[in-house]
Amino acid sequence: MIFFDIDGTLLNEDKEIPSSTKEAIVELKKAGHQIAIATGRAPFMFEDLREELGIDTYVSFNGQYVVVGGEVIYKNPLHRETLKSLLEFAGENEHSLVFMDHENMRASTEYDPFIEESFGTLKFIHPEHDQTYMENREIYQTLLFCRDDMEKTYIDNFNKFQFVRWHPVSTDILPAGGSKANGIEKIITHLGIDKSLVYAFGDGLNDIEMLTFVENSVAMGNAHDEVKKVAKHVTKHVNEDGILHGLQLVGLLK
Repeated sequence: MIFFDIDGTLLNEDKEIPSSTKEAIVELKKAGHQIAIATGRAPFMFEDLREELGIDTYVSFNGQYVVVGGEVIYKNPLHRETLKSLLEFAGENEHSLVFMDHENMRASTEYDPFIEESFGTLKFIHPEHDQTYMENREIYQTLLFCRDDMEKTYIDNFNKFQFVRWHPVSTDILPAGGSKANGIEKIITHLGIDKSLVYAFGDGLNDIEMLTFVENSVAMGNAHDEVKKVAKHVTKHVNEDGILHGLQLVGLLK
């Protein structure tokens, strides 16, 4: 079973799937391999991608919402009362949040240039404003918008949460101990797949746990140095047929 991250792995810098990647996934399926996605994105943020590639098994929200064959097998929402405290704390520091459940997302402020900047890199628009969105919903991930020099004050005050930076002006907030690795473990346990038969490709800081956990791990050529250090293999840049080359490197494709 092969798990692929999305941004910087399946998708290049223009948020497009390289043709060689599409062809490689078709060949993997023909050979009988199972394909899954492991991403920090919410499910609604990669619905088109799943449809295009014919993938219905995925780890989303960095491991907090896990689906196998279209069926939800694991959910791990953020602690609601702590989220309320976070909202108040962020407001005092003039920082915005975006709350995300499996269906949609809403921002704590009407407009924030940091939200527009970071969401623009994903080809998404600024979410609508609804400060109460998290009150009656299970929120699996929240985004905090601040520069990294302000992040420590949140880490020190919210030990129920884990902070993983994905953009110079934004950080993912997960339940403490949450990771893609946990989500992958839920899937392979559910399906009875031996860990030695699991492969994973990634490039971001939120892929470190995944690439450490999976024995057959591949970092993209465009990955952070910290990510390359923990991976068993390093392939080419996503724009240089990195997925195809990596699959050949580990012997899954010729």
